[in-house]
This record gives sequence, C-alpha cells and structure tokens, in this order.
Amino acid sequence: MAVSAEYQAYLAELFEPIPNVAFRRMFGGLGVFHDGLMFALVARERLYFKADDASEARFVAADCEPFTYTGKGKEIRLGYWSAPDAALDDPEMFEDWARLAIEAARRKAAAKPKRPRTRKQAGSRTK
Repeated sequence: MAVSAEYQAYLAELFEPIPNVAFRRMFGGLGVFHDGLMFALVARERLYFKADDASEARFVAADCEPFTYTGKGKEIRLGYWSAPDAALDDPEMFEDWARLAIEAARRKAAAKPKRPRTRKQAGSRTK
C-alpha cells in the first residue's frame, strides 16, 4: 500500500499554492498536514480529503468515495473522502477542495475538548 515517489511528487505540485503543507509516512500511506494538522491522507495511490458535517454533502454531490478499511473483521469508515477527479486536473479547483478539507480539520480540532495540563507538563517551579 506504499505511495510511489512519482505520485507524492505529483501531489506536492498540486499542493504547492498552499503554504506549510507537509507529507508524513503513516500506515503504508501518507498523512498530509497543514501547520501540523492532518487534513488529507493518501492510500493506495489515492488522495482523500478530510470532511465533516459541514462539508460532507459536497463530497457526496461530487461523486467522491469515503475512505474505508477493514479492521477486526469489519469495515471502518473515517471522515475522509476521495478528491474529486476533476479537481486533480484543475489547480484552482484543487486548491478550493484542499482548503475545504483544511477548514474541516480545523473545526474538528477546535471541537475537541482540551486536556488539562498535568503538573509534569506545566513544569514545577521552585523558589
């Protein structure tokens, strides 16, 4: 399920107009990050964008497919949808979809409850 160097180079070119995008190898594929926040993944030579309740309908309307995998004998569906085929051929459209995914990832991160810092994380001060 590894991602070829050629496909990663192709995606890097598509993401070029968006600053601070980085790829990280994960689980035989790639995670795509913007400012440290994962907003896309690449598996089986296919790009999937993060979606949420506010954006999922656009992916459905564009005939995109959800990212799924089999784990513990059942199909698991994550909140990622395939990039629209037309967007992969149109840099402006691609950027719009990528930014939609970045916003979905930001909303999800903002909705997560913040964990309280532990004494060790905060650091102890001595006088």
